[in-house]
Amino acid sequence: MLEVSGLSVAYGKHRALDDVSLSVAQREIVVILGANGSGKTSLLKAIAGVVPKSVSRISLCGRDLDKMRANDIVEAGLALVPEGRGIFGELTVRENLLLGAYAKRARAKERENLERAISLFPKLAQRMKQAANTMSGGEQQMVAIGRALMSAPDILLLDEPSLGLAPVVCGELFASLGKIREAGIGVLLVEQNAKRSLQIADRGYLIETGRITGEGSAAQLREDPAVQRAYLGVA
Repeated sequence: MLEVSGLSVAYGKHRALDDVSLSVAQREIVVILGANGSGKTSLLKAIAGVVPKSVSRISLCGRDLDKMRANDIVEAGLALVPEGRGIFGELTVRENLLLGAYAKRARAKERENLERAISLFPKLAQRMKQAANTMSGGEQQMVAIGRALMSAPDILLLDEPSLGLAPVVCGELFASLGKIREAGIGVLLVEQNAKRSLQIADRGYLIETGRITGEGSAAQLREDPAVQRAYLGVA
């Protein structure tokens, strides 16, 4: 289980996160809902060790991640798919995926993890020799998630995975997240599409100006009038 307690992040005098606490279990999808600028991306980056943090305790399966570098956090079992995907456009699909298996924890099962990524995203099997920057946005997102899965994570962090994707592709993406959960991986999801994310999530948190302001099961959040007005388009 991923456990975060008292997480704060500041950029100069700007406090992006203030005393944030949350948890994600394996085989669980947890969604973070919040407006632009509320601290969602900073939250994922801080957990993954990409930005400095203060006054926090972050642990994964009982192992303290607080003072680890980002690469060591990957070794511990946590992988981040950033907003914008962050793939290497000039490399082929296969090369991008294999880069995800660089972690020591993943090397022994590289072939098994590659087969899992391809079974999750069958389109990639036909694109293995294709340069990633020649693919559609949806296919590039598949590469980004597949690369993260190649590191054999216990917890997967996803930042706005459906951003800019066509509705049909979004449907495929959200279906794949359900399969990732079934494989025993926990997912912490930041997603603009609140309606679709609450349909597949188990639980969720609300974040406003860097603070957690609410939480509950996905069903509870779907029925919450404030959530309906703010995120689901219900008058």
